[in-house]
Amino acid sequence: MTSDRILVVGGYGAVGTTVVSALDGWFPGRAVVAGRDEARARRLGGVRADVADPEGFRRTLEELGDVAAVVLCVEPPDSRVARVCLERGVHLVDIGATRRLLDGVADLHGLAAGAGATAVLSVGVAPGLTNLLARRAHEAVGGAERIDLTVLLGAGERHGADAVRWTVEGLAAPPAGAPLRTALPGHGRRTAHPFPFSDQHTLPRTLGVEQVTTRLCLDSKPLTSALFGLRAAARRPAVRRALTAAFSRIHLGGDGFAVRADARRGDLHAACAVTGREQSRVTALAAAYVTRELLTGSPPAGVHHIEQLPALAGLPEALGAHGLTVWHRDGALGT
Repeated sequence: MTSDRILVVGGYGAVGTTVVSALDGWFPGRAVVAGRDEARARRLGGVRADVADPEGFRRTLEELGDVAAVVLCVEPPDSRVARVCLERGVHLVDIGATRRLLDGVADLHGLAAGAGATAVLSVGVAPGLTNLLARRAHEAVGGAERIDLTVLLGAGERHGADAVRWTVEGLAAPPAGAPLRTALPGHGRRTAHPFPFSDQHTLPRTLGVEQVTTRLCLDSKPLTSALFGLRAAARRPAVRRALTAAFSRIHLGGDGFAVRADARRGDLHAACAVTGREQSRVTALAAAYVTRELLTGSPPAGVHHIEQLPALAGLPEALGAHGLTVWHRDGALGT
């Protein structure tokens, strides 16, 4: 073990605080809180690091000097901060969920490989656990022709401002497919609606599956209906602003979540699912576990989505210690 530090950007936010806490348990004193709010970061013994200022970010890495890994708990506007990290040989864990940004980092594969750095993308619940479950179901049918992913989120959980904004922006995107009724452990049969999670764009490339659709519902059925009933109206900026403000203040529902993957090839069908509580907490724990693997394992250099690294295939079971339950297709999971 070395004393190389782990820079957690957004380390004082809803996800970042849990990332720092988990890493402190494994690597005492090595996790450094970073963020745009310098005063807030320094109160926690950290440093200023703004993902919208790549040159300033570069100076922060140079001043610290011994950073082994960066965990991005906030989304940068583009891939320049990722480039700053990877060209220095610094590992990167990115919990971002925007397709355009993930594709931009994926384009840095050659740079990362040449510098001996590893970047892991699609880290969290969706994308993240969705990707890992999709791979399991895909392999169970010997190569899927179609994968359907269903995500249920607790409407009562308090999410960070960026997460709320991202969800409302996604609501405005044209739906790519039709709603689907699916059985989710602990929640019964639910109607989920197509939603632009990045996994459905990533998985056709990483798994070679022709059709992947990810759908979303909330634990509150009335709120799910109301939310997707506003889909057309959400294309107007004023409506999106109002929805963002409302969801930041109003929390109706619980904090449980469920993720299910269904893979089909001809008459073959495989399904698996996970359930847990506090999606933001589990996203943070997933990021911490991935970071630990980068620092203690032997990951291949380059840029990889989480489902491309065999060492992370058992992450759902590892998160069982934190309340995650893994389900396979049987009477409890349903059809």
